[in-house]
Amino acid sequence: MLKKDVIVACDFKDKISLASFLSLWETEEKPFIKIGMELFYREGPDLVKQLSDEGYDIFLDLKLHDIPNTVRGAMRNLTRLNVKIVNLHAAGTVDMMKAALEGLNEGTQRPPLLIAVTQLTSISESQMREELLISAALQDTVMHYAQNAKRAGLDGVVCSPLETPAVKRVCSETFVTVTPGIRYPDSKADDQSRVTTPKRARELGCDYIVVGRPITASRDPVAAYARARKEFLTDL
Repeated sequence: MLKKDVIVACDFKDKISLASFLSLWETEEKPFIKIGMELFYREGPDLVKQLSDEGYDIFLDLKLHDIPNTVRGAMRNLTRLNVKIVNLHAAGTVDMMKAALEGLNEGTQRPPLLIAVTQLTSISESQMREELLISAALQDTVMHYAQNAKRAGLDGVVCSPLETPAVKRVCSETFVTVTPGIRYPDSKADDQSRVTTPKRARELGCDYIVVGRPITASRDPVAAYARARKEFLTDL
């Protein structure tokens, strides 16, 4: 059974900054963390493997998007890092997503969850129309990409929490939604366009929420993480 949780977006510039942040949890349960491109491209896969060996659950957020064979090989290599979640861009087509799943299954008998990015939560509908030349409505695009991901055999998608009910409706309640764009009423939206609170994300049926600056930029990150988990996991 899926264990819902809060994932901390550890978008730090290097492993020293990350280590300083994670040291705050010395006497606490280790947080579920997201390692993205900034840190991965600075420190490489060895850091991810080290964190996994230390007992951290990891969402490796690299958003792969390339020809099917390249993505297949990349996913096969990523299995050695023993992360819990990996992702790619749904815009890479059903064939690419199928190839990615094949690569994971070739690399290990216990592959991580494979999820697809539908549309980044920083992208607005006007940007889709004017810059990306996507004439379909944002909601329709997200649903179509989610259905493609399900058809390819993926476990779920990255989407806005506001889009979760519709994704669950068209893909099934067991289709996993990992949702960034989490903010509090008293915090800045920063570069996110489609946002909501942890409590509202729970009410919308999100499976995992990804929280960055409201935790990492807080004066007390451990307390901020506890607050997010309390609001998101209450009544589960």
